[in-house]
Amino acid sequence: MSANIETLIFPTPLDESAGLPLRIQLRERLLSAIGSGILKPGDRLPTMRALSVHLRIDLNTVQRAYAELERLGAVETYRARGSFVSNAPPTPDPAERRAAAENLAAATIAQSHARGLDPADIINAMQTILHATEAIRPGKG
Repeated sequence: MSANIETLIFPTPLDESAGLPLRIQLRERLLSAIGSGILKPGDRLPTMRALSVHLRIDLNTVQRAYAELERLGAVETYRARGSFVSNAPPTPDPAERRAAAENLAAATIAQSHARGLDPADIINAMQTILHATEAIRPGKG
């Protein structure tokens, strides 16, 4: 993994005017890096302090985002060693999976409206990206 993972995953700052809490933006950006394969199982995440300094946000915000990632099973934290991408991502039960998908869809629709975008355009873009990246998703050949 890159020596400067902060810059790789966070080339641009979080958007304080996005209407979405910074901890959620941080959590989602890390989940996106994990889901896209930029961060692989076993990769070490930046220290909370380093990420706080890089993003110029409060350390507590980073700590809460990392704690949420750990609760989701995406990250494992070891005292005095750091936080790492989980080797075995969790498999939610079907009801949890459906609820998570609906929550993510609702959040995406809300964000698209807030930015003046048509949610249908977002759906089309997502389908295009999904088809383009399907072969390289984690767990695929």
